[in-house]
Amino acid sequence: MSKITLKGNPINLSGTPPQVGNTAPDFSLVSSNLETISLSGLKGKKILNIFPSIDTGVCAASVRQFEKFATEETNNIIVLNISRDTPFALERFCGVEEIGKTMAASDIFHQFGKDYGIEITSSPLAHLLARTVICLDEDNRVIYVEQVPEITQEPDYEKALESLK
Repeated sequence: MSKITLKGNPINLSGTPPQVGNTAPDFSLVSSNLETISLSGLKGKKILNIFPSIDTGVCAASVRQFEKFATEETNNIIVLNISRDTPFALERFCGVEEIGKTMAASDIFHQFGKDYGIEITSSPLAHLLARTVICLDEDNRVIYVEQVPEITQEPDYEKALESLK
């Protein structure tokens, strides 16, 4: 089981994220337009930007940063912004922020977080997802994982993007 912190206080997770070299588990998430998104249905390299809630500053910043990358990227890398927010909250945010190059996906089924070992199991954030970035190659093998140790910090965008080159 992984441990991270929230403002310095330890919180527990349901497991550990997939490790580099392993094949990522398939998933079913719900897009902001209420369509099912599955890993097996996405072709190409992928960035999974996983976070607790779109309604926090750090989470919103990560979505904006990966949107900026996707706007500049020419290699058709798919970016999924994943949280347990409702599809409607994700759609609202993406509309207001003009997010269109990346995809928002909701774990409202509460299975993705468990399968990926990143569900928070203690603290006031219990049942949300821990801030984690996972990059996958074309065959859905994990090529990069960052489980941000302090949930109030942003991920290392440069290292994630470098892993896809």
